[in-house]
Amino acid sequence: MKIRILLLSLICAAVTLPSVSAAEGKAKTAANDETELGGHMDKMSGAFRKLKRQIADATKNADSLTLVATIKAEAAASAKLAPAWKPEQKEKFQAKMNDFNAKVGKLEMALKAGKNDEAAKIADELGAAQKEGHKEFKKPDEKKK
Repeated sequence: MKIRILLLSLICAAVTLPSVSAAEGKAKTAANDETELGGHMDKMSGAFRKLKRQIADATKNADSLTLVATIKAEAAASAKLAPAWKPEQKEKFQAKMNDFNAKVGKLEMALKAGKNDEAAKIADELGAAQKEGHKEFKKPDEKKK
């Protein structure tokens, strides 16, 4: 009876060990791939997602302006850096980030004026610019097999 319990324990450990090792490997890889630019982009992306959900609601303009300030600060910090995947395109990347930040300024003005419909249109333009920039400068995600 004790041998069966011992064998069952060993089999369970053998089955779960590869999945634990794989999870640790992914965590180490993600930590190694993190860059200063990636950190700024993550913060900007989180604020932008939340902003898009609430931008039409004029009662949340104060919170929206806080999110815009975060986006603006992270975009300004990002504009000083170069993309790790395509560092040779640093100047082009910085110009695109400066254009993005100018549109964020227009978004801020629209929210301050209470023009949420206009702000929503500008946010859509920013979303399109984000997608275009990611296609051009972001390293493609590894496809899972």
